[in-house]
Amino acid sequence: MTGVLDGRVAVITGAARGIGQATAVLLAEHGARVVASDLDAGTLKQTLDLLDGRGTAVAADLTDPATPPQIVARAIEEYGRLDIVVNNAGYTWDGIFHKMSDDQLTAMLDIHLMAPFRLLRAAAPVLRKAAKRDAAQGREIFRKVVNVVSISGTMGNVGQANYSAAKSALVGLTKTLAKEWGPLRINVNAVAFGFVETRLTAEPAEAGTVERGEQRIPLGIPARVRAEAAARIPLGRPATPAEAAGGIFLLCTPWSNFVHGQVITVAGGQAEGMSF
Repeated sequence: MTGVLDGRVAVITGAARGIGQATAVLLAEHGARVVASDLDAGTLKQTLDLLDGRGTAVAADLTDPATPPQIVARAIEEYGRLDIVVNNAGYTWDGIFHKMSDDQLTAMLDIHLMAPFRLLRAAAPVLRKAAKRDAAQGREIFRKVVNVVSISGTMGNVGQANYSAAKSALVGLTKTLAKEWGPLRINVNAVAFGFVETRLTAEPAEAGTVERGEQRIPLGIPARVRAEAAARIPLGRPATPAEAAGGIFLLCTPWSNFVHGQVITVAGGQAEGMSF
């Protein structure tokens, strides 16, 4: 059966679980070959198993400047091309602003801004060369960049000044890169998610922690806050990872070829910022 993404090669970060894993599976189901990246090698193997031979994995720290070029190199080594880049990896390190440390801000900028910046910079020679070759041959072929942001970045969120600032910065990067890469037929867009059922929004006992050096950063939100957040969603519940992946998938398909430089909100109709 022919898939809408047949012949395409996609890099997806944060692909070991949640939205990233669901996106990797969805793109592969529609024909793409996937380079799945994540820090968690053990869980990333589960994603690779779900891809059923349609992908490869790069287990590495995305905040290490050496990692993004390695990911791009893997795509070329395995599949000889790169068509789609999904910058999804991330986590939260919440705190009220007047008590927030420099480390909390820096950590969010590292994973939500610097990592996408480096990955796209590493991908630029590959994407640009292919685009110029297509133009010389008189072909119009669109390639795709999808940056995962948040309504915390577009509308703000109590306790997430660092996360909101980093996601807002990624919106700015998205819009600027769209202007630079539009003539090359590289669509650059962002998806702003609201409340999605992932470990970032699970109850703390289930969410676990993220390790950053010697720091163990707790994830999750209390049950009371989860209920209040869901009540603000007109559709009445959070999104599943599969539903969130649908928003990314749309921006990877030919049906989005004239959607460019946009931030698509996928939040069940929520028209205000989060209030975790």
